Amino acid sequence: MTKKEKVQFVIDTLEELYPEVPIPLDHKDPYTLLIAVLLSAQCTDVRVNQITPKLFAFADNPYDMVKLSVEEIAEIIRPCGLSPMKSKGIYGLSKILIEQYDGEVPADISILETLPAVGHKTASVVMSQAFNIPAFPVDTHIHRLMHRWNLSSGKNVQQTEKDAKRLFPENKWNKLHLQMIWYGREYSPARGWKFNNDIITRAIGTKAMINELLKTHKQ
Repeated sequence: MTKKEKVQFVIDTLEELYPEVPIPLDHKDPYTLLIAVLLSAQCTDVRVNQITPKLFAFADNPYDMVKLSVEEIAEIIRPCGLSPMKSKGIYGLSKILIEQYDGEVPADISILETLPAVGHKTASVVMSQAFNIPAFPVDTHIHRLMHRWNLSSGKNVQQTEKDAKRLFPENKWNKLHLQMIWYGREYSPARGWKFNNDIITRAIGTKAMINELLKTHKQ
């Protein structure tokens, strides 16, 4: 296959597998999504979805969030890990949203990236999933898949994101990145990878990559 054919195969296969694709993190608006994505750093979505209802029962908006202390936030979110940093970020960004943006999450990636504890990936997820503005957040699943499919040789997620945006049509970015996350979890995980289950890698992966995966899997 040419690279163009590989890209189309990925799009077609993912659309067939995931015609409707759920957003992994439970939320009700841009603010609760922003908090959930922030909490998901080095934490599973399942765990985040267990913790956010407890946090949002106290505060599901920036005005109520700043009524809590950083220590109180940290205690609630402790199971998500990195609670000292995340709690300071949640409190700090909530205060900024109140003081500078009337308590609303701005639909501007450059502004989002200036908020405490909000990096490029978190901002991209909010742009894509809360505001439906084209973005291609790259997590470890997408980074792994782009490498396995020989669609990127990026050494980091920043380069992989550039490659993904270059290869895939912009009008498909928002849905495609979610489809890839679900595919990575179900068909092409980092651990417990099964060659026969991995439809896309079998079809478009290079022989060298497949041999490397098979060798690693047998060890």
